[in-house]
This record gives sequence, structure tokens and C-alpha cells, in this order.
Amino acid sequence: MNRFLTDKLTVLLLLVPMIARGSDQLHHRPVYTLHIGDVIVLSYRYTPEFDQTVTVQPDGTVSLNIVGSIKVAGLSVDDARQRIVEKASVRLNNPELTITLQQFEQPYVVVAGEVEHPGKFDMRSSTTALQAVMLAGGFKDSAHDTQVILFRRVNEDLAEVRKLNLHNVKKNSDLERDTELEPGDMLLVTRNKMEHLARFMKASNIGVYFNPVPAAWP
Repeated sequence: MNRFLTDKLTVLLLLVPMIARGSDQLHHRPVYTLHIGDVIVLSYRYTPEFDQTVTVQPDGTVSLNIVGSIKVAGLSVDDARQRIVEKASVRLNNPELTITLQQFEQPYVVVAGEVEHPGKFDMRSSTTALQAVMLAGGFKDSAHDTQVILFRRVNEDLAEVRKLNLHNVKKNSDLERDTELEPGDMLLVTRNKMEHLARFMKASNIGVYFNPVPAAWP
């Protein structure tokens, strides 16, 4: 079987589980948490003069008339509402607040390096590292598939760095040993083995590995 047919068969084998899980995912998706750039609408039932439409800033905060600056990134909409109500209660008597998520970013991953079509890919269901590589067109002949680097943000300043060996996963379609990705994860498929990578890295330094592909984080 030639390489073209082998690669196509690998893509089908890897993407079928994503499709099969799709309907399940619709009923078991994790609660959405607010991200930088999301737009939320705050509506107070009895004090509409404090109603606002705000955008989550790069530091994860929103600036509100009634409570000032408050961090909401990483919180569910309901948790953010409770936090704001708690702060607003200092000035308002039993405030009733509704928060509506007006604009949000579709969860995605970034795949760069030695793949056919590097870029940013929406996560429409749970996605593993190898499935993400296949969404990017698969490995180039020059790819070092025994060392794929996963960058995962752990807070505003730091990213965790993991080395993944996808060679055996690709060869045997063994998804049990594949790594489940999280929204915002970035994969770098290397050409050469990379030594001396620290376990954690400043998030602001990740972009150097992904140029010209846009990094997932500002």
C-alpha cells in the first residue's frame, strides 16, 4: 500500500472516533468558562442604570460601574454572576443580575511545524494530539514524530511543556495512548530532536516556536 493511501486510511481511522463521540459530546460538554475577548451583557432587574456590555480584558478582568475591576476569566457564567453579585451587594440591596454571553471564541488548538497545513483548528468534539495533527494534514516526511511538543497554558504567565511520542500511536492507531487536548493547547511537530526543554516556560516566549502560525495566547 503506497504512502498516500496509508496516510488517508490513518486519517479515517483517527477521525471516526471523533465523529462517533459527537452526539455524546452534545449532552456531556463541560461547562463553558469565560476567556479573554469574550463579551458579556450584565442586566440588573431593579437597577438597569448599572446595566453594561463589557469585554474580558487581556488580564482576565472586566471593569464594572458598580464594583470596579473584577477577574472573571476562567469562571463559568454562573460563577462570574455570583462573584459580581457578592461585590455589588456592598452597594445594592439583594441585586438580581443576569449575565448573557454575547460573543465567545470557539475552542481551538494550534498545530505548527512539520505538518502539511499548519494553523488553528476548531475543537468540535474531544480531540487527541494525533487527531489534531491529522486535521493539519498529517506529518511531513521531515517530521520527528517521536517528539511532538505540547504547550499547555497553566496560568497567565506560565505554560507547561510536554514531549509526546506519537510514532507508536500513529503506527497502531492506539488512541488509548494518545493525549487528550484541551482548548488553547499548541502542538509543535519538530524536524529535529529538541533537547533541554524546561518543564515550564514563560507563556510570552511560546510564540517564537510558532511563527508565522499565530500562537493561541497573546
